[in-house]
Amino acid sequence: MLTQPDRTPLPRDFFDRPVLEVAPDLLGRTLVRNTRQGPVELRLTEVEAYNGRSDPGSHAYRGRTARNASMFGPPGHAYVYFIYGMWFSLNLVCGPEGTASGVLLRAGEVLTGTEEVRKRRPAARKDTELAQGPARLATALDIDRTLDGSDVCAGPEAPFAVLGGLPAPADRVRNGPRTGVGGDGAVHPWRFWIEGDPTVSRYRAHVPRRRGKSGTADAT
Repeated sequence: MLTQPDRTPLPRDFFDRPVLEVAPDLLGRTLVRNTRQGPVELRLTEVEAYNGRSDPGSHAYRGRTARNASMFGPPGHAYVYFIYGMWFSLNLVCGPEGTASGVLLRAGEVLTGTEEVRKRRPAARKDTELAQGPARLATALDIDRTLDGSDVCAGPEAPFAVLGGLPAPADRVRNGPRTGVGGDGAVHPWRFWIEGDPTVSRYRAHVPRRRGKSGTADAT
């Protein structure tokens, strides 16, 4: 039985699969973020799947734009977006090139680089909150739009890598509605997490944003 995390980088073939296979399989894997201050390693504990143009909750639902171009592949790349004018979020692109599917990384346990992460996340009351939620995770890992399109399979000098880690036992993997997704996309139970892990974020249902003076909803 494997008792130590696997340090082998996941190959591109791992990501070149349907998003609903890749998403739960990422739980327990080790995400490496190489920064100027040194590497930060994170055990992934919560993710969400977004299934391209067949998924009303996906940024790619209405087609390709400058913002979402990285979602269209190739697999094994990062898709980073800016949301609400305040936060970044990190996704891993998967599936055949052109399908625009990806996995949002929602939460994880910081394994190495904790002291540097605490500097980036001074509001965290405890270490389990350092990367608890997609915005916190991106802040902890010093992620912004300059990393959009990065190849996570490019080798040890690249900004990102995903190692084999310790895959979550199947009997601890749970799934349910995605956080904050409304409309037709709300029906998909495509949020996956490790049951009982203290780093998993709290589920929040979608709340429609206020309409501005023009009568249109605020952009997301």
